[in-house]
Amino acid sequence: MIQTVDSARLAERLDQIAARPIDVMLEVKLSPEEAKAGVSRRICPADGAVAGCRNLRLRGLMTMPPWSDEAEPSRPYFRRLRALAEANGLAGLSMGMSHDFETAIEEGATLVRIGTALFGPRRRA
Repeated sequence: MIQTVDSARLAERLDQIAARPIDVMLEVKLSPEEAKAGVSRRICPADGAVAGCRNLRLRGLMTMPPWSDEAEPSRPYFRRLRALAEANGLAGLSMGMSHDFETAIEEGATLVRIGTALFGPRRRA
C-alpha cells in the first residue's frame, strides 16, 4: 500500500506505471503549514485525485498534523480526517506517529507510523 498519494499528478503517474492494482491512501493536508503536502480537504477524496485511475484502489486517508512534542494538539486533525473518511465511505485511516499514536488510535486510526519508537531517532545528515 502506498499511503502518501498527495496529488492528482502522483496518482496519475502511479496509475500509468502500475503493473497491477495498487492499494493507496490519499494524503490530506489539514494543516496550514507550508511544509505539509496533500490534497485539500475541500476535495472529495472519492471523486478527487484517484478517481479515474483504473490501477489504483483508494482504501483510505492519511494526514500529518503539525509537529508538537505533545500528543493532544494532534487530536483535532485526527478527528477532521476521520469525519472526512466517514463522509466518503472510506474505512482506512493512517494517522499518528511514535509520539501521538495512542491519540490517533483513540480517534479511529487503522494504521500508525511508529518508526522512531521501533528504530530510534533518525540521524540527520
